[in-house]
Amino acid sequence: MWAAEVSSSVTRAVVTKLAPTSLMYVPAGLRNLDPALRRAWHPLCRSSEVTATPQSFQLLGERYVAYRSLDTAVRVFLDRCPHRFAPLSLGSCEGNALRCGYHGWLFDGAGRCVEIPALGAEATVPARAQLSGPAEVFESHGMVFVAPLPPLTPKPCVAADGDTSFLKGDLPIIETRGNAGLLADNFLDMAHFPFVHANTFGADQAREVPHFSVGRDGYAFSATYEHEFLNREDPGVAAGIRPLVQRRRLTYRYSAPFHLELAIEFLDAGGSNVIGFFLTPLDDERVRIYSSLWRDDLDGSDERMRDAIDFEVAVLEEDLRLQSRYESLELPLDVTAELHTRADRSTLELRRVLRELVDAATAL
Repeated sequence: MWAAEVSSSVTRAVVTKLAPTSLMYVPAGLRNLDPALRRAWHPLCRSSEVTATPQSFQLLGERYVAYRSLDTAVRVFLDRCPHRFAPLSLGSCEGNALRCGYHGWLFDGAGRCVEIPALGAEATVPARAQLSGPAEVFESHGMVFVAPLPPLTPKPCVAADGDTSFLKGDLPIIETRGNAGLLADNFLDMAHFPFVHANTFGADQAREVPHFSVGRDGYAFSATYEHEFLNREDPGVAAGIRPLVQRRRLTYRYSAPFHLELAIEFLDAGGSNVIGFFLTPLDDERVRIYSSLWRDDLDGSDERMRDAIDFEVAVLEEDLRLQSRYESLELPLDVTAELHTRADRSTLELRRVLRELVDAATAL
């Protein structure tokens, strides 16, 4: 028995010879370290994690150092001094500059070396004494995003973050064994609610997924549907003002590769719950999960927000009990590799978008 990898800008696959007259074609999927992902925006960390003390963060198998300089800008470079490859995150900040903790080389905010102490004040700094960094960096909705190479995807955003009527709460950061594509697929999937989430909200969910539409916009899309649910969170139910069975509208928003949002509008009780779900592929088997809530229906109560966060953590733990057990950590991008139904419109669109991103990035 033998196996060989075959790759092109259109199809990457493994061909396995089972017998002299039998060939089995197994489409390869998107893994966490696919080179095409370097052409997209990724969450590196939360803004609150970046301070005047250099910190190390991992993305796509590489370590980055991030710090907030004196001018409050976030600076991000590969966590490696060009001299002896020492981790720059073990160094210190001096205004806008970063000093390596090994030999004291000092790099300005643009990554240029401006001082090598061992050579004296009048020494000429070698031209190669320059830090490497991502192509672009920006901050939005409490996150620091980087694009390792010039990005093909749009900058992600959450509209609710700029609305002062919303109270924001962050879930604890979670690192898990998993595939970022499969976790994005899980977030967009509506058919698993009654089964995976039976101990949280799924027991009240109808098994049939109602009709919904998907609207595509480049490397992004949205999907919206309405349904009835048991609103146990509504104080108006206990007060006898509103019935337990109410209606809500769910709008999923996706931006490639791994930036997701679910806006839940409570049509009877009023108010909204926006769930942000941002995934960072660390290496080939690990993902860092950032999730935040924006609520305008909690009367500004920090206690109710803490309860809402605890509930979402329980929901996420239910998902991870399944997602972390996948044997093959890859998302199939060949839409013929799996069996899809009308309930899979959004997750099918996820595969199409990511396939187009891989093809476009490979062609560059």
